[in-house]
Amino acid sequence: MTIEITAVKRDVKGTGASRRLRRAGKVPGVVYGANQDAVSLEFDHKALFLEFRHEAFHASILTLNLDGKKESVLVRDYQLHPVRNNIQHIDFQRVSATEKIHVKVPFHFINAEIAPGVKIGGGIVAHILTEADVSCLPKDLPEFIEIDLANLDAGHSIHLSEIKLPKGAEFVQLTHGNDAAVATIAKTRGGAADVDEASAPEAPAAE
Repeated sequence: MTIEITAVKRDVKGTGASRRLRRAGKVPGVVYGANQDAVSLEFDHKALFLEFRHEAFHASILTLNLDGKKESVLVRDYQLHPVRNNIQHIDFQRVSATEKIHVKVPFHFINAEIAPGVKIGGGIVAHILTEADVSCLPKDLPEFIEIDLANLDAGHSIHLSEIKLPKGAEFVQLTHGNDAAVATIAKTRGGAADVDEASAPEAPAAE
């Protein structure tokens, strides 16, 4: 899926100018990187927010249309209003097709309901991580990473080293020797053994 966002150059800078832009329904921003000068931008808030609310916007190579010229970018930072939750400022980084990028990619968990630890063991799936930093060339960047829980038993976990990534992509944590757990099935109290013990007749008190 290709996401295109439209911007125009912002000539006036400063806190006061940014405040006036926001009142006019615009979002101040900037694009930088790829050995080029940073450029101050402004976006239409409504159009930008329609894309911003989608998961793919934050973990995909985006197309920035700046005054008719298109270039590939990534979202690198943004600020949201603490009450109204609208976008106050947004930063984009240019990407090169020949240089590796680091992007936080979300996990999509599937088959939790048929995992033995849930279906048979009565456990509860705990998502330890919901995303991970992936290093790859832009063409190899996955929109999300699917985590299959179908064979997970109670008390067991899935680690980064067990997850298959697209060719050319790797987890940054693994390259630093950190094989972090991604999901586990926690054993719950009140299982079958506990119920049987609770329902057993009490032993007579000693005389």
